[in-house]
Amino acid sequence: MSIDPADELKRLRASIDNIDAAVVHMLAERFKATKAVGELKAAHNLPPADKTREAEQIARLRKLAKDADLDPDFAEKFLAFIVTEVIRHHEKLQGKG
Repeated sequence: MSIDPADELKRLRASIDNIDAAVVHMLAERFKATKAVGELKAAHNLPPADKTREAEQIARLRKLAKDADLDPDFAEKFLAFIVTEVIRHHEKLQGKG
């Protein structure tokens, strides 16, 4: 029995849509947590960026990506995009952005 390509494409796209929805919800949760970090930093006059933490996160994420068979360079670029946005939010909370 052969698979109907149109049905298989529909099934695969539905799976992609579900994954995209999960990614968006996970990012929303991540930004809620980073907002709390930013508020804590602002309240205690701590710097918006933490280069040591960022380096640790990059190394951790690259390993996770490699273990998951995802391009570590892509994962690092994705994290850099998120971290840039988080720092922008933290600077805004401190009145610097």
